[in-house]
Amino acid sequence: MSDNDPVRVGRRAFVQDGALLLTAGAVATVSPLYADQSPGRLCVGMITDLHYADKPPAGSRHYRETLAKLDEAAGEFEASKPDFVVELGDLIDAADTVQLEQRYLSTINDRFSKICPDRHYVLGNHCVDTLNKDEFLGGVGQEESFYSFDRSGIHFVVLDSCFRSDGKAYGRKNSKWTDANVPAMELEWLQADLNENKHPVIVFAHQRLDVSGHHSVRNSDEVRKVLESSGRVLAVFQGHSHKNDLQDIAGIHYCTLVAMVEGSGVDNNAYSLMDIHPNGTIRLNGFRHQQSRQWSPQR
Repeated sequence: MSDNDPVRVGRRAFVQDGALLLTAGAVATVSPLYADQSPGRLCVGMITDLHYADKPPAGSRHYRETLAKLDEAAGEFEASKPDFVVELGDLIDAADTVQLEQRYLSTINDRFSKICPDRHYVLGNHCVDTLNKDEFLGGVGQEESFYSFDRSGIHFVVLDSCFRSDGKAYGRKNSKWTDANVPAMELEWLQADLNENKHPVIVFAHQRLDVSGHHSVRNSDEVRKVLESSGRVLAVFQGHSHKNDLQDIAGIHYCTLVAMVEGSGVDNNAYSLMDIHPNGTIRLNGFRHQQSRQWSPQR
């Protein structure tokens, strides 16, 4: 089965690079396997590339159907009670006017904000195509576009790659989606943040940091050098290319999550719950089209 194939009903296990991976079943309720309530475990809900807009489908993207798909994910998250949830970018699709874009944002965020009081938003290129960053962040109630925070002995980093090569921030249709960059000032902040940190690290990003090409951050090699130099980064979770993918580079797992907007009907949904256990094991529990993965601590 290729990474782009839909996940079928049922489960199977296999070993990849010495770690057990579990593929997810296309279930509509949380089973005991996924509703992991292990003592001390930290649970994180993740969704990406919702592209909500009140407009007809375009190709494989069904913008209006995101609402029903998000409702299904909300039901799973309510049962599992994640400690926080993360939206990995492109919460909305681009609109022709600021007013219409703000209406899209208000509609989708009204539903998303009810899932969990502790929420984090990664900026995607569509989030700040028509809107500027202050407008998007103000609309979701988040102060910064890149920052870090700690939960249960894990250090989490949220990155913002929505900058042009000249360092200018995306907004008001002033950019190309293929020109994504982490600017020098953010790299300096990241280096200082990781230098001060003493905990294991997980990074959230929108544009990909593990590949070259249209979906990548143009200076991804510089970003990876900073991440690798800390010696504490376990994994990077990202979206943008709308598909399952996994790259292991210098001991860091770069896991790309499937877009929620792709395909019609809730059978074509994609979302996940990540469990981080006290022994260092990370388990990504994928639903519908999202693949599940598991990484054990290196010995």
